[in-house]
Amino acid sequence: MASDRTQFGSVGSANVMVGQISLDALDLAALLCSRVCHDLISPTGAIVNGLEVLEEKESDEETKRFALDLIKKSARTASARLQFCRLAFGAAGSSAAQIDLADAEGLAKGFLDEKIKVTWQLPKALLPKNRVKLLLNLVIIAAQTIPRGGALTVAPIGEGDGMGFRIVAAGLNARIPQALTGLLEGRPESGAIDAHAIQPFYTGLLAKACGIELTLAPDGDAIVVTAR
Repeated sequence: MASDRTQFGSVGSANVMVGQISLDALDLAALLCSRVCHDLISPTGAIVNGLEVLEEKESDEETKRFALDLIKKSARTASARLQFCRLAFGAAGSSAAQIDLADAEGLAKGFLDEKIKVTWQLPKALLPKNRVKLLLNLVIIAAQTIPRGGALTVAPIGEGDGMGFRIVAAGLNARIPQALTGLLEGRPESGAIDAHAIQPFYTGLLAKACGIELTLAPDGDAIVVTAR
């Protein structure tokens, strides 16, 4: 139904101004750095905890093996998140760089929680960097609509440099978070942007920079995210 569909237009701004909210470059950079730190604090903290257990002389062999396994798993998680964030939020490559969608697939699957299964239907192709950055951020947006886990299906719309994306998020109690619409539009309900809100806000900026319209809509038991 049209009333269930949320759409976002496409305009740009040198001062990062969207609707009611304006962020200067320093604030935007600081909030994105905070978001990256948030993604890394859990696995890096687990690594530190595991090392502390290994240093304890009274730890038995079973406890040490558990600690070592925790360190290995957490290190892999931290590495995957860093690689994802480098492209999704960072300046990987030059402004005119193109990114392989096969690389984006690996980054997305490595970043997402194990309770989310990803079916990647995009072709092996090179796309402009900002379009791939938008894709990765849309994967995060789609995952937020299925907080209990489920499945994401990522498919193309069109082809070539102007390729768009359709992501179907299916899972138990799939829903569009209440604050998400306003953040993608640049109009947060609270009237301010913090580290927790910066990712969808930044996604809206990327869409506008790419001249892409975003649509979020329920479809049965799923949520469909469309970028075209």
